[in-house]
Amino acid sequence: MVINSRWTVDIPRSSLQKWIFGSATEPLADTKSFIDPENPDSNYITLSDYRLLSKRVALGLQKAGLKTGERVLIFSGNNIFFPSIFLGVLMAGGIFTGANPTMVTRELAYQLRDSGASYMFVAEAALKTGLEAAKEAGLPRDRVFILGGNTPVAPELIASTNPSPGVQGKAEGARHWTELLVGNRSQAEKWSWQEPADPENTLCCLNYSSGTTGVPKGVMITHYSYVANSVGVVYINNLDPQFEEKQKRARMVCFLPLYHAYGQTYFVATMPYLRTPVYIMQGFDFVKLLTYIQKFRITTLACVPPIVIAFAKHPAAKKFDLSSIESIGSGAAPLGLEVAREVEKMLPNADYIRQGWGMTEVTCTAMAWDPNSTEGSSGGVGEMNPNCKAKLMSLDGKTEITKAGERGELWVSGPTLMRGYWNKPEQTADTIVVDGDGTRWLKTGDISYVEKYEPGGIFHIVDRSKELIKVKGNQVAPAELEALLLENPDVNDAAVIGVTINGEELPRAYIVRNPTSKASEQDVAKWMEGKVTRYKRLKGGVVFVAEIPKNPSGKILRKILRERAAKEVGDSAPKASKLA
Repeated sequence: MVINSRWTVDIPRSSLQKWIFGSATEPLADTKSFIDPENPDSNYITLSDYRLLSKRVALGLQKAGLKTGERVLIFSGNNIFFPSIFLGVLMAGGIFTGANPTMVTRELAYQLRDSGASYMFVAEAALKTGLEAAKEAGLPRDRVFILGGNTPVAPELIASTNPSPGVQGKAEGARHWTELLVGNRSQAEKWSWQEPADPENTLCCLNYSSGTTGVPKGVMITHYSYVANSVGVVYINNLDPQFEEKQKRARMVCFLPLYHAYGQTYFVATMPYLRTPVYIMQGFDFVKLLTYIQKFRITTLACVPPIVIAFAKHPAAKKFDLSSIESIGSGAAPLGLEVAREVEKMLPNADYIRQGWGMTEVTCTAMAWDPNSTEGSSGGVGEMNPNCKAKLMSLDGKTEITKAGERGELWVSGPTLMRGYWNKPEQTADTIVVDGDGTRWLKTGDISYVEKYEPGGIFHIVDRSKELIKVKGNQVAPAELEALLLENPDVNDAAVIGVTINGEELPRAYIVRNPTSKASEQDVAKWMEGKVTRYKRLKGGVVFVAEIPKNPSGKILRKILRERAAKEVGDSAPKASKLA
């Protein structure tokens, strides 16, 4: 049974940049869009300069030889120039793709080859890796642009007609990115980009999937889908009767990586459209985040679960004034209900912490909460976003589930759905199912249930279908056990995987212990016994670790833990390591 969104909204048939700015040349406000929190008075980009700098990057890329439809890769962490480079690529007719700046040479070379990138921007700190990967992928060095160096503060750079390179001369054949801006300021002020004739089928970015369940894949997102995603987010925000008043004091801090769909869609597109000032952190530091919240009176946080957990567990969180926070959203991975409630108690002026749901394959966001909902903290992830719909299917994909509360694989559809995986038709066919009426459904791989089978029904995500642990025929969701473990004051973080011992799959927990705790691994396992039924007990063992491996969006990298567990315990481990 299909569950439709309660809302249908018009989606402009335009480029992403036109949706954000309205036009290429009409006057824009000089309100600040992006601010360096370490130098807020001198290093910032206004909305007008955001567009101008983007156009200058676009003209520079076109002059350098970028052709329509070619891919440009950004290998960098966050900085206040990142959004303008992103939009500059789009304005030039190119397609953006971003890479995690912690990648090693092999990983980056794979993405360069897979995307067929013609140009690359590289953070100065990662230049060695970038140049090695470029060589391996066959990308000429004169098509590599360096980010960083002695780049002037933004107002000075944007005002300059001929900015001096931020590094002295050429760095091993690569060029500094400010060379793209030389001599084009006056031209850029009058220049208009070419609007795509068919936004529904014109790609704007290849955001690579996390790769936690296989080789990373380029997710093809069009201008239309990107705009549709942001239009849905804006529509839901506007349902709040106090939204306009809240916008007058709205401020956000961006610590989510801008190469990733979550941070990118919010801070490159949606927040500038809403004219919300954004303080961009160049690297994540939790105490610095707390400092910025207090200093700049941040009102809204877009989070991932590890950050919310840090608010609950980190002792510094109770030493700062967090009274300016009015709302926190969490996405990208499951968040335990008890952790959410614990953090809510610390925020005197905040609404409930709301979880949303989305995937790179649906641009970003597909489920959210109506701000008028009176429901308190919930393990749910909200209802379908405008223009979207969903259904639950049996795990074999043959039977639709029609009973409230019954679990199945979540399939979703809507205008934000990807066109497919870049140059991977087989993986696309395995992931997207086309109905007889032509509706394209994304098989998400998430196990879910819905409270009511009706528009507005609240969905709950149980876990990934590939991550469920099968204990004597019973399905055990790692996310459920992880949420329970985080209720234990001895536990700062947790991850659960399945291990096979004597032919039987059992849950095994990796735990980051509270540094003030004296509890043993056996104490944690014993505590858990009183919280769950017998087949959910941690009979695969408990192991203390320094940290849980996660990707930048907060997803637990279970593959790394499985590889570790295979050496420690189970049927594939050395005989002496096996549990009795």
